Amino acid sequence: MEIVSFLGRALFVSVFLLSAWQEFNDFGDDGGRSAKSLRPKFNAFVSHVTTHTGQQLPPVDMKLLVAAAIALKGIGGLLFVFGSSLGAYLLLLHQAVATPILYDFYNYDVDKKEFSQLFSKFTQSLALLGALLFFIGMKNSRRHGRQLRKKAPKAKAN
Repeated sequence: MEIVSFLGRALFVSVFLLSAWQEFNDFGDDGGRSAKSLRPKFNAFVSHVTTHTGQQLPPVDMKLLVAAAIALKGIGGLLFVFGSSLGAYLLLLHQAVATPILYDFYNYDVDKKEFSQLFSKFTQSLALLGALLFFIGMKNSRRHGRQLRKKAPKAKAN
């Protein structure tokens, strides 16, 4: 059954690893296409945060943000394949930060084509986030269950 679990983790994480590999190969001197397409979405996100909270976010270099995303997906993905909770937490961090910025359906009218495309990708990203939370929960419950079994005293036979 362990091989099935490993294959499931490998297939799941392929989304992150392939994305990280593609962004790494395209990175170049300026962060590549990812940095160029992220800039307007990040600016819109900063505008929303500033409007709703009154707080100004510090300036961020898109090249650094893309490099961090590549690192989170690459390292997190490799660790996750081997069942590491740290890998799941790294992927969870990436998803939690990237999802509302990349899939900004809230910036479009419901009637627009972009709204439905971005909303679909947003919900798919939420499903990945949910799967990561499920993995972390199962990992913690198994660890907790093992500790309870070890602590329970065995009954003596008379």
